[in-house]
Amino acid sequence: MSHSTVPRGTTEAQTSPQDDGGTTGTTKGPAPSGKGGRGPRTKKAGRLAFGIRWRRDRTLILMTVPALLLVLVFNYVPILGNVVAFQDYDPYLSENGFVAIFESPWTGFEQFERIFADSAFWHAVRNTFVLFLLQLVLYFPVPILLALLINSVVRPRVRAVAQAVMYLPHFFSWVLVVTVFMQIFGGAGIIAQTLRRHGYEGFDLMTNPEIFKYLVTAETVWKDAGWGIIVFLAALSSVSNDLYEAAAMDGAGRWRRMWHVTLPALRPVVALLLVLRVGDALTVGFEQLLLQRQAVGVDASEVLDTYVWWNGIRNQDFSYAAAAGLVKGVVGLGLVLTANKVAHLMGEQGVYKK
Repeated sequence: MSHSTVPRGTTEAQTSPQDDGGTTGTTKGPAPSGKGGRGPRTKKAGRLAFGIRWRRDRTLILMTVPALLLVLVFNYVPILGNVVAFQDYDPYLSENGFVAIFESPWTGFEQFERIFADSAFWHAVRNTFVLFLLQLVLYFPVPILLALLINSVVRPRVRAVAQAVMYLPHFFSWVLVVTVFMQIFGGAGIIAQTLRRHGYEGFDLMTNPEIFKYLVTAETVWKDAGWGIIVFLAALSSVSNDLYEAAAMDGAGRWRRMWHVTLPALRPVVALLLVLRVGDALTVGFEQLLLQRQAVGVDASEVLDTYVWWNGIRNQDFSYAAAAGLVKGVVGLGLVLTANKVAHLMGEQGVYKK
């Protein structure tokens, strides 16, 4: 081992050794001290000052202002109207419906007592959850399967045509969707007429209350399943082809690559959409069910949204409708928080991080 000799009277810091990659040795002075011998105050690592962040992101922030105003006006300001759930609200007490809120008498929890004592309310809640569970099982997996199918198509033109065909029904109104199903599965529809023409007895699925929940689910799948694949296709586009090539080199076939590469890439998105869908469990399609209410009867078609409209808005019992809507909102919030907690326990992010 060689040793460098330093001349007497010369400190090591004054020498300029070139052993460390040609760098010149320098003497580091003492760290600057502030009060009490501490160093100067600095920002936390990774965080910038507000002024720097504002100058950097002000264009993006200003672009979001119109959207934030829309959300504020149409989503948060109406929350203040829930106060009528605790009143006997009468909009005719004043020429201005807003002023009538301050003149309506307070009733406390009387409206909620009426709701919970009404058997029709619990019947609507039961129908709502039955439709939600049925659509969760039969509808929610369909966009995932369609996204996997389209993602496996090699030719871009075929993929584009398939996506366009699947997207198109989303832009149809529920009036048109119900009409299409009526022309196919109704008593005077194509299938019934064809059966009668060949000597068989026809049928009318559109007025059968026993299978109405399956009919509603089929209408929802046909209308919105194609539109639901957009998020899943976006998630699949972020998967690197190197993962598929590495799996193929390891001997993984087509199904193994889908199971070990594609589905894990979709798992965070599936968890997020599932949490949002659970939070929206009490909303299963107001217009769709209202259009078919007379055909199948109230017992089969009454859900929470139609119950609120029929018993509250149509009968001008606004306080009763506001109380029912408030119950729906609170239950939906509880479902979102519960589903998000389950997502965290499964190792997923959910709607928000822990």
